[in-house]
Amino acid sequence: MTATEIAPELSIRLDSLVEDETETFLRRQQRSQEMSQRATALAGGATSSWQLAEPHAVWLSHGNGSKLYDVDGNEYSDFHGGYGVSLAGHNHPAIVAAVRDRVAKGTHFAQPTEDSIVVANNLAERYHQPLWRFGNSGTESTMDAVHLMRAFTGRERILKLEGGYHGHHDSVMVSVQPESVDDLGPADAPVGIPENTGLLKATVDGTVIVPANNLPAVEAALARFPGEIAGMILEPIMMNAGIIYPDDGYLQALGDLLHAHGALLTFDEVKTGFTVGPGGASGRLGATSDLVCVAKAMGGGLSASAIGGNKVMEMVVSGDYQQVGTFNGNPLAMAAARAMLTEVLTDEAYAHLDRLRDRMREGLQAVIDRHAAPWLIVTAGAKGCVSFMPDRIRNFRDFRSLDGRYGHAHWLVQHNRGAFLPPWGKVEQWLMSVQHTEADVDGFIANFSYLTDQILGEPA
Repeated sequence: MTATEIAPELSIRLDSLVEDETETFLRRQQRSQEMSQRATALAGGATSSWQLAEPHAVWLSHGNGSKLYDVDGNEYSDFHGGYGVSLAGHNHPAIVAAVRDRVAKGTHFAQPTEDSIVVANNLAERYHQPLWRFGNSGTESTMDAVHLMRAFTGRERILKLEGGYHGHHDSVMVSVQPESVDDLGPADAPVGIPENTGLLKATVDGTVIVPANNLPAVEAALARFPGEIAGMILEPIMMNAGIIYPDDGYLQALGDLLHAHGALLTFDEVKTGFTVGPGGASGRLGATSDLVCVAKAMGGGLSASAIGGNKVMEMVVSGDYQQVGTFNGNPLAMAAARAMLTEVLTDEAYAHLDRLRDRMREGLQAVIDRHAAPWLIVTAGAKGCVSFMPDRIRNFRDFRSLDGRYGHAHWLVQHNRGAFLPPWGKVEQWLMSVQHTEADVDGFIANFSYLTDQILGEPA
């Protein structure tokens, strides 16, 4: 039950707050508005459909350390982090030095360079997977994972969680954020809904949707398509719907169940890799899989991704599966990734991130406790979110009941007071970088306190 259902008068306060903060946003973002109007050759006025936030896209100028600066001259503590990319922060000396050195030596050869060996070895150590190949985005790596699961098993169907996002190739653009209640199907056997136009119906039909944290539903799907399921792809800690943790023992039991049916398990760690811990979410949870996909934070701000595994990746070694890409292992990306993995993400850096996480969680929780608000703070390493719900979210259907106005109001309040968050407030999470400070965190907490006062009133 949401706070507005518990006390309906909160809905009026919430709408009023969104209206007031939108007006403030527009006053602060006049140059951004002009840039949006100038961008007539950019389809939709932005470089990605997910940059088209309400009331309009924010155009940025530069970043330094933990800070971002927009074209209107406003300064922000960057808690957006490029959806997980900017774990190093901005202008990190190690990344800058590596890129500066590499760019003078040549940025592209379509042949391997020594840095790729160092990066692959580092990934093998972090994720306990012996064989790796590189790509340029999370979408590419999860696409290879789906292809490899099919190639290895000789099967075509895959399993995917309702509400899970794994990039924008056909097989996984199914039931990412389905909206219509009438089309969702039963909670334990969701209907696969295309997430975009232009998708192949046969491919969409080959993606079987199951709810998170529901082993019987997975078992039922395997029984419904005996000998047809190649494998399952999921985030070990589900993002894209706030943050959803697996039930205790769920991941291990899921792997055992899939293997018992001759199917494989892929962990999509594009968002959770490196941000949740040195070995990603799977390392933090002690979980194993057949394939692991990483991207975003790996490249230190440059486009880079990777897929790793054991026996399944032997298909790449033998040539039975050709993993290709002109920019795979790009020298500039590999130089940045090497610096990121070996110089930036040290034990000291993770200890710093853990201290900031604890300070953030405790500070936000103190605000919630002071107001007796029915909300939860969920953190996963450097990532976290406010769940404007009284109970833990276990799956996408739980997440759907969140009132999206809370997340939008939170985004506006933080933005207008110098903290930059992803614009999809209900869906996304904050990210702290290794260059964030206690002052950044304290500012975020102060803004959240203001939000809570405006919605719930100042505590007695």
